[in-house]
Amino acid sequence: MSPSSPDVIVLTEAQRQQLSRLVRAGRTAQRLVLRARIVLLAADRKSNVAIATVLGCCVDTVRKWRRRWAAGPGTASLGDAKRSGRPSPFTLVQIAQVKALACTPPADAAVPISRWSCPELARQAVTGGICAAISACTVRRWLTEDAIKPWQHQSWIFIRDPNFATKAARVLDLYDRTWQGKPLSDDEYVISADEKTSIQARCRCHPSLPPGRSRMMRVSHDYHRRGALAYLAAYDVHRGHVFGRCEDTTGIAPFTALVTQVMTQEPYASAKRVFWVVDNGSSHRGQAAIDRLAEQFPTAVMVHTPVHASWLNQVEIYFSITQRKVLSPNDFTDLTQVEKRLSDFETRYNATAGPFNWKFTATDLKDLLTRLDRHQPTDPAQAS
Repeated sequence: MSPSSPDVIVLTEAQRQQLSRLVRAGRTAQRLVLRARIVLLAADRKSNVAIATVLGCCVDTVRKWRRRWAAGPGTASLGDAKRSGRPSPFTLVQIAQVKALACTPPADAAVPISRWSCPELARQAVTGGICAAISACTVRRWLTEDAIKPWQHQSWIFIRDPNFATKAARVLDLYDRTWQGKPLSDDEYVISADEKTSIQARCRCHPSLPPGRSRMMRVSHDYHRRGALAYLAAYDVHRGHVFGRCEDTTGIAPFTALVTQVMTQEPYASAKRVFWVVDNGSSHRGQAAIDRLAEQFPTAVMVHTPVHASWLNQVEIYFSITQRKVLSPNDFTDLTQVEKRLSDFETRYNATAGPFNWKFTATDLKDLLTRLDRHQPTDPAQAS
């Protein structure tokens, strides 16, 4: 070691092995390899001049990394120091003003658009006198820091059913095999039923092209309408079995046909009770539908979901699967082909699928409603 260097390097066996691995690793950045070799040679009591000669670098470089390691031993000391860079031309106040603008509806700023984009925000920041000039990329970087995305939107709906909690809890209890506080027996079943309306047969004007190398499937935009039908389905929640039928339209008669299709076969024909979970569609709405079902099949019990709560109906999940796997892209020559495809998929689904892993319980519903109540205004003036 050169007597002019006060930075004495002493490595432990673990540190030496770690530095040696960095040097040998093929993916290590070359600047980090150089710094590790400087430390290893310094630990072998080489002078700065000798190390610079062996590694072909400047003596000042050797002195710098030797001193950096001596000040704080460890591979972290070999990394690049944080650079301040060029001073930002924008103040913290200007950054806050742009972010506040992004959280303000465009109409409040007299801008005739529905949602902000980064270029529009940059333009408005200049027009509004926040700054003299700014790029859309700068605005995007600022918004990314706080996860502000004014160009996105999400819709929601207010709960209108005054008995929402009670009705929803009944449905969730049935999914948990409970009714009125008592567990269901083995000969009691839960059916989720609904209709998927207006399924069109769209005959494409040009044949669809299959996917190929670096090319996705191509479907012609132009098509001829070949009619539409409705697909009615009843889903056994706990057995994962689907019963479906196609009709020209929806209504009381088609839904009654679906109920008859299910209730006249085993194990439902001899069941103690069969609960039918339905939404508030016109085919099965209100007390009249409950009475009509009970009159036709005394063991059938109709249970309605709350208004605007079709997400509680598990058959909607099956309809989503059908839409993605069977009906998209829509390329059918006629309704007969649509009906056959739906029937064949139903057979395939019943042969392989099982019940949905439904995890949302009545307890989760209670917790959710409690959290929503905390956000509701207590002042009647605010509520109005």
